[in-house]
Amino acid sequence: MSTTFSGAGDRLIRVGAIVFFLGALSTLATMAPLFLGTDPLPSIAWSLCMLMGVGFLIAAAGVIRSVRAGSPKP
Repeated sequence: MSTTFSGAGDRLIRVGAIVFFLGALSTLATMAPLFLGTDPLPSIAWSLCMLMGVGFLIAAAGVIRSVRAGSPKP
């Protein structure tokens, strides 16, 4: 049997990665019409690109939380 240990910030890191990749996909979808010569997507699609930054911040918070949980207490 294997036991999996889930650290303090593992869930935040996973959620941050998912949000980041959703933002990356929306960025690709938003930039595609510029290269294909079609009509640009509406502004809501451009605002979804901000998910990349939000996902990065969530994942960074998870890393910081993991580091703080692993450091010895004074």
